Amino acid sequence: MNVHSMKQCHICEEEKEKGIYLLVSFICTDCEKEMLNTAPEDEKYQYYVERLKRGLQNQLNMRLLS
Repeated sequence: MNVHSMKQCHICEEEKEKGIYLLVSFICTDCEKEMLNTAPEDEKYQYYVERLKRGLQNQLNMRLLS
C-alpha cells in the first residue's frame, strides 16, 4: 500500500486508500457503504449528515478566506 495514495476519510477520519469524493470531501468505501445502507430514521443517519455538512462548511470557509 502506497503511503502517498492514502487519504483521510471525512466520516471516520481514518487513512484509507479507496473511496469517493463527494464534492471536496473524501469518503472511504466502508463509510460509503454504511451511509448507503442507513435508513433516514436510523440514529446514525443524522451523524452522517452532520459530518458531511461540517466538511462542506469547512471547505467553503477555507475558500472564502483564500
